[in-house]
Amino acid sequence: MLSFELSYDELLTYQGTNPRPADFDAFWDKALLSLDAVEPDAEFVDADFPLTGATAQHLYFNGTGGYRVHAKVIRPAEPTGPAVLWFHGYGGEQPKWVELLPYAARGFTVAALDVREQVGFRTSSQSANSFSLHNHLVHGLDDGPDGLLYKHVFLDARRLTDIIGGLPEVDAARIATTGWSQGGGLSLVAAALTPTIKYTATVFPFLCDYQRTWDLNLETAPYDEIVTWFRKRDPRHLRQDEVFNTLGYIDVQHLAPRIQAEVTLFTGLEDQTCPPSTQFAAYNKLKSPKHLHTYPDFGHDDLPGAHDDIYQLITTNL
Repeated sequence: MLSFELSYDELLTYQGTNPRPADFDAFWDKALLSLDAVEPDAEFVDADFPLTGATAQHLYFNGTGGYRVHAKVIRPAEPTGPAVLWFHGYGGEQPKWVELLPYAARGFTVAALDVREQVGFRTSSQSANSFSLHNHLVHGLDDGPDGLLYKHVFLDARRLTDIIGGLPEVDAARIATTGWSQGGGLSLVAAALTPTIKYTATVFPFLCDYQRTWDLNLETAPYDEIVTWFRKRDPRHLRQDEVFNTLGYIDVQHLAPRIQAEVTLFTGLEDQTCPPSTQFAAYNKLKSPKHLHTYPDFGHDDLPGAHDDIYQLITTNL
């Protein structure tokens, strides 16, 4: 175990540090209503990636804040009903087409979101060099919870589930979500904001328990953005309570109780990027069936066997 972290037994009962805003549920209920007020205008465009037995497509849809969002989708010619939603890591991009094929081969519809302003595939909503990767966590913080970039990203995850779940070949009660790091956090977010999601495999999720990361003072990306924000914007920490309360609106641990899906968490107990305690803050608040796969000697790494395990778990549970 990391020297700065809680013991394993303490991790299993840890309930988080970052405050939960008093109007948290009302905030997200209102946010979902704001999403409903935006016409999705979903458009599927065939991709230049010919397949036998499936079609690769680019999906474009309207998100909140006037943003046109992109995702990759593979639709099997002979669908079996289930769908899998992939979410990529912070600063990454969606999986390559070939990485989605194992699910499509089983007749699953597969969709992978491009997180707005981090995308490798630039849409018309972005101008060249417009990405703001190194401040996404605190982007919009001065504008209060409604200004937070991740509020919109969370709603993008919900919209993707609605669009894919609404396809005629998809059984909306047989959808799984998965991802690593930021993708792990967003896989939980999608399940929290879409109660019909059946199964989630999340790997060392980012976006959890922000005040805990600041307390640990690791000053390593990505949570070092909080330290940088204080240094640049509030060096005497006069707004500290306000800041962490605002970040609480996009803290996955507070969304976790909404999840009805079965969840498996994969985590490395030596993780200095997304400390284990932050992940357990969310895991311990889950009320749905849950399972834990720990890697005592691994950090924010390519966890051996995890990709294969996730594939087996998803295809078995759907």
